[in-house]
Amino acid sequence: MAAPAQPTPLRLQKTLLLWHVIIIGLAYIQPMTLLDTFGMVSRDSLQHVPTSYFVALLAVLLTSLSYGHMIRRYPSSGSAYTYAQKAIHPNVGFMVGWSSLLDYLLSPMVNILLAKIYLTSIFPEVNHWVWIIGLTALMVAVNLRGIRFVANFNGLIVFFQLLIIAIFTFLVWRQLHAGQNALGAIAEHGGQALWSLSPFWSAQANVGALITGATILCFSFTGFDSLSSLAEETHNTEKTLPKAIFLTALISGLIFIAATYFLQLYFPGDPQQYFKAVDETQPEILYLVGGSMFKAVVLAFAIVTVMASGIAAHAGVSRLMYVMGRDGVIHKRFFGHLDPKSFTPSYNILLVGAVALTAGFLSLEYVVALISFGALTAFSFVNLSVLAEYVWRQGRWRTLGDVLRYIVTPVLGFMSVGAMWLEVEPTSLSSGLIWGSVGLLYLAIITGGFRRDAPQYREDTD
Repeated sequence: MAAPAQPTPLRLQKTLLLWHVIIIGLAYIQPMTLLDTFGMVSRDSLQHVPTSYFVALLAVLLTSLSYGHMIRRYPSSGSAYTYAQKAIHPNVGFMVGWSSLLDYLLSPMVNILLAKIYLTSIFPEVNHWVWIIGLTALMVAVNLRGIRFVANFNGLIVFFQLLIIAIFTFLVWRQLHAGQNALGAIAEHGGQALWSLSPFWSAQANVGALITGATILCFSFTGFDSLSSLAEETHNTEKTLPKAIFLTALISGLIFIAATYFLQLYFPGDPQQYFKAVDETQPEILYLVGGSMFKAVVLAFAIVTVMASGIAAHAGVSRLMYVMGRDGVIHKRFFGHLDPKSFTPSYNILLVGAVALTAGFLSLEYVVALISFGALTAFSFVNLSVLAEYVWRQGRWRTLGDVLRYIVTPVLGFMSVGAMWLEVEPTSLSSGLIWGSVGLLYLAIITGGFRRDAPQYREDTD
């Protein structure tokens, strides 16, 4: 008598093409976030925001190359967690994944906070919990439909978002061209006219301050690395995903630098003289540049853009949790569950939505600081994973090409990320270390006091 056929295990479905992945990345990054972080980064970088973006972009591009190398070797949706697990050690991988959760899990919350800021600015009489609950429900509903639906939903939003940035930058340029900045006539206030190097470097520039600003701006680039969590849903993963990650980082970085160059010329001094809330500047910037009607229209659309970003972030973290659950390092039946109809990690999507509801109790600046810790941890270990996998395990260091690809690039990437670690905010560091300590304690429990390795997923165990 023939043995009954074993049911085919559920897997994530490969439905995404290059443009889908780039759209999800740009939606996650949300280019309009440059208006939200401008005030705090201008303060911390001593009015050199575009240079801080350049420093962050350099680190991100180098790290994106390392992501590409690791995706080709391990095309898994586990991202930095899987790379460190396979290339360095399973326990290291768990700690990287645990730290990355701090980044990914809080990213949807940032978008809820931003949307709340915009909606409260337009409708101050409405209780903010109405917006938090409603927007979280929308994020959950879209993600439950599937990743292809997420990409299509975000496509049109990204297009209009880039169009608004272009219009906004033109308005700033036009006023600068007419000899005006935020304080009035440029000549009367000692400002710089168009095509000045002062936004990039001036007498008051300080390398430490520039890196501090770049550390905050790591938050702006977190979408590029989250794309690696789509590895198991992307066609021709080994070719498509590395290209998509690099292009997403490059496109967004160039947009950030170009737009903040003109913004820094328009707001050349201490941001406290222009803004009441330095860490929530988008509403005030829109009003000062385009007036009340422009502010209302753009903020209305900005609500949609942050939701697109939140939806993409929601998709990324739910898949990271799925891979960790599938491995068995966190509860397998819950976190490793896939919905049989939509092929989505539906339990994780609902859990991330529940976490996003806590946005009503936290400030934007605090959440951004926590995200920076998780992002820097992931970036650091992806670069180290390239060295461990290709140099240590495979011995690929004997040709010039291998040295450039597998030693020089990841070392430069690690060093550039390391420079940002030196300037990380105390709040980010202390909160991140507390989170890491909890993860280390949990790891000790599941490994019997580190006497065995953290669990790993194996295809033949399905």
